[in-house]
Amino acid sequence: MVACFATLGLVSIAVANNQSSAQPSNKQEIEARFNAADTNGDGQITLAEAQAGMPRVAMAWDKIDVDKKGYITLDQLLAIVAANQ
Repeated sequence: MVACFATLGLVSIAVANNQSSAQPSNKQEIEARFNAADTNGDGQITLAEAQAGMPRVAMAWDKIDVDKKGYITLDQLLAIVAANQ
């Protein structure tokens, strides 16, 4: 049941941000949202950046940052979105 919730929820969790509750329809929109949240431009978003720019990603942080590095990359986010479609 948890896997089902994760499958249904992570797509919307992983792609929504403060600017819009709509899900992005493509990779470019996900990338644009990620880049907007990446305020220091290092190609990674930290939990603080996610909380400010992608709050639903922040809510699922422990499920996304599985390696506990303290940041996630665009590739990591795209992989999670793809795996849950």
